[in-house]
Amino acid sequence: MDMSATAAGARRIDLRSDTVTRPGPGMRQAMAAAEVGDDVLDGDPTTGCLEARVAQLLGMDWALYVPTGTMGNQVAMGLVTKPGTELYLDALAHIVHTEMAGTALFWGVQIRPVTPRGLAIDADDVRGMLRPPGPHALRASALAIENTHNSAGGVVTSVAGVRALAALARDHGLMVHLDGARLWNAAAALGCTVAELAAPVDTAMVSFSKGLGAPVGACVAGRGIPVALAREARRRFGGGMRQSGVVAAAALYGLDHNLARLPDDHAKARRFAAAVDGKGGARVIPPDTNIVMIDLAAGGDAAALATAIAGDGVLVSPWAASRLRAVMHLDAGDDEVAHAAHVVARHLARSAA
Repeated sequence: MDMSATAAGARRIDLRSDTVTRPGPGMRQAMAAAEVGDDVLDGDPTTGCLEARVAQLLGMDWALYVPTGTMGNQVAMGLVTKPGTELYLDALAHIVHTEMAGTALFWGVQIRPVTPRGLAIDADDVRGMLRPPGPHALRASALAIENTHNSAGGVVTSVAGVRALAALARDHGLMVHLDGARLWNAAAALGCTVAELAAPVDTAMVSFSKGLGAPVGACVAGRGIPVALAREARRRFGGGMRQSGVVAAAALYGLDHNLARLPDDHAKARRFAAAVDGKGGARVIPPDTNIVMIDLAAGGDAAALATAIAGDGVLVSPWAASRLRAVMHLDAGDDEVAHAAHVVARHLARSAA
């Protein structure tokens, strides 16, 4: 079923995720015109161009194109962790909740979840979880940082915050991975470059299928680690692609045409949040970027409310038992977002009546 249209043919407003965007005519044309080759055998020229550009943008030694952000994170886990050790990361991190225990299954690494005092972990939070050395203490090998933090409502960790986390990790012999699926949004919100946010880490992952509007793809990047090791890990996951330039071209188009407009999505999120906050006793996490988390009043049923809202042509996600998520993106214009906010606000008020 096409969730972007109602049974009567009217367009739905889909705010479930920024992954719902569809390639526009310009992106499709770039994909059709892409120069391609067998990336596994000889290298695909368009994919190579994308990898070189992302490595330069992140200030890394290399970047490697992968089909998904999850694969990118898991490739990085194979580079920065060691079997039989722990990985420190936010208790609500994507690697914990949305990657099917891949770190444990593939790399033999135990998760050490850190519950933040605020919305996302900082150096003091991690410091409080470090195990004192001893004969029975499990060693840690790495720290992962998620920026922006999806489950916390797209919250941003500042350049100083990333540096402090990485410095703590270095002091304790840990390598550092940056899950930057929406790092583009973090940099846009902070007014800095993605290279500044990635400067203190060993590996980073960035996605193209969210704010940049590409249909698929991500890059994992690294410094001080041979790219050959990353290629080995990608191959184990079946991630070696052939004429991948067709989809890499979409990512390049997103960097050229959709990167600069990310602040528009952040502004839409702020307007949406202001319109629904307080309705029916609901409260929003003030959005740093393009994600709006709506916490319902006591007794609120997010799944039931999302179903009711969908009946009026607006799609949002039930993120937890009493939390809804709405994500702004390039396919939802200002008027559509305003209408969606009106519909959600009305249902919130009605649910409390």
